[in-house]
Amino acid sequence: MNPHDASGRALWLRTFQAGTTTAVVLIPQAMAYAMVAGLPPIHGLYASLLPLVLYALVGRSRELAVGPGALDTLLVGAALGGLAVVTADNYAYHAALLALMVGAVQAILALLRAGFLINFLSRPVISGFTSAAALVIALSQARHLLGYDAEGSMRGLALLHQLWDQAPHAHKLTAAVGLGSVVLLVIAKRSAPRAPYALAVVALMALAGHALSLETRGVALVGAVPSGLPSLTIPPFEWATLVLLAPTALTIALIGYLTMISIAQTFANRGAYEVCPNRELAAAGIANIGAGLTQGFPVSASFSRSAVHASAGSPSPHALAVTAGWVGVTLVALTELIEPLPRATLAAIIVTAVLSLVDLSAAQRLWRVKRADFWLLFFTFCVTFTVGIEEGILGGVLASLALFLFRTTRPHAACLGRIPGTTDFRNVKHYPKAETFPGVLIVRIDAQFYFGNVSFLRAWLRDQERRMEVPLRAVVLEACSLNQLDSSANDALEEIVAAYRRRGVRFVTASVKRPVAAVMQASGLWDAIGAGNHHLNVQDAVDAVTGAASLNPSER
Repeated sequence: MNPHDASGRALWLRTFQAGTTTAVVLIPQAMAYAMVAGLPPIHGLYASLLPLVLYALVGRSRELAVGPGALDTLLVGAALGGLAVVTADNYAYHAALLALMVGAVQAILALLRAGFLINFLSRPVISGFTSAAALVIALSQARHLLGYDAEGSMRGLALLHQLWDQAPHAHKLTAAVGLGSVVLLVIAKRSAPRAPYALAVVALMALAGHALSLETRGVALVGAVPSGLPSLTIPPFEWATLVLLAPTALTIALIGYLTMISIAQTFANRGAYEVCPNRELAAAGIANIGAGLTQGFPVSASFSRSAVHASAGSPSPHALAVTAGWVGVTLVALTELIEPLPRATLAAIIVTAVLSLVDLSAAQRLWRVKRADFWLLFFTFCVTFTVGIEEGILGGVLASLALFLFRTTRPHAACLGRIPGTTDFRNVKHYPKAETFPGVLIVRIDAQFYFGNVSFLRAWLRDQERRMEVPLRAVVLEACSLNQLDSSANDALEEIVAAYRRRGVRFVTASVKRPVAAVMQASGLWDAIGAGNHHLNVQDAVDAVTGAASLNPSER
């Protein structure tokens, strides 16, 4: 036997097994997430067909399970549910149009190699947004899970109030089916996490729906599902509608790509291979364009499905084509089996899936590590849960930028002293026994020096001088942490040096980096300070201002 033939057959077998395993998880989840987006369940299958094939052709992640995800579908529902131009008749067209717009944004960003824009979505913002969105998604499914009539909403407080008011009026049999499905899913996941438990519960409840005639007893079922593959169509649109949907399209494009690249890089690191962020961005865009052309809605990826995909041994992105094949088989030949499925069971699948996205450990870790980032997470969570989904992510991004500006305009600065018996200089705040020199102020700025923190530096230097017990006679600037110097900061530094000179205070530098020195030389500040006032290290600078024979420091 040719060993190459044997290895080839083994590779195709692994590909088939991984794609089949993922299809078992994807099919019920896709139908469930379509409900989150406000669409009939069949559109979840439409969104799980061509996008998977296109990603398999363009993407490079072996384990990434592309398809409908929790956050993007929630954003679809939030956006379309609030537009007056969207009606029940044209809802699916607008969802497909939104997918096309998301795909276009991602494709354009990929062509511009603009994957770095995702850096504006900091981890605390994403964590707070994801946790709040997961709770909103779960609450939004309460009406399907318990069987009460209520208008859809994407605001957590409104949904909580709705649940409180309507729970006593829930349809008892629907609630029994929904809560029973939740219990079955939880038990099955704990006892057999690698088994196709979601599909098993779907099959069981569909059988119950048919055998017990649940629809005649008031339980809402999936109902008639059109069979056959979706046709390739461009959804009709107007320019005014594009303008209305543009902010949501940009938000979904960034959130969806962040989800996909985070999962892809996680598994790539585990598998010791690389993925190209811009190529993955292009693959995401092409997949979403495919979803828009086949009556789907925006897609991204799911970590839980990707974990299943990885554990099934997916050897390449081509396994997703196998998954898409099973979705196609379902659309062509198995839609009648879906019709008696209770919608409460699909709601149960959503609830059990999204609650795992609530990340309390991230909040606990940030509380210990960085309180400012914890409050950023908390702010994003609160805005998302109480005000709205899009407002939450926008508010989180703006708060993140505001925190960044606050930090850079008030950078960390330190007065230094020498560790006894060494030539090492450390922050006297943390090393109170560090030796200082009478009348000499040794300072370090741990940030770039630019127009935004000029005023802070002036005020900070004045404050440090006021704390000295003897008159100031020299300032040593330890510039090892000064990475950049813009023109405004250079001018301000020149004014500070000139003011010190008029008072007879000597100004010297130590460890100036080449890019900063280049700016100072070009502006004339280097010569204004004086060629003899630039040193390679702090010890040399201190020797220069104190004299080599007067190195007996004393506490200020």
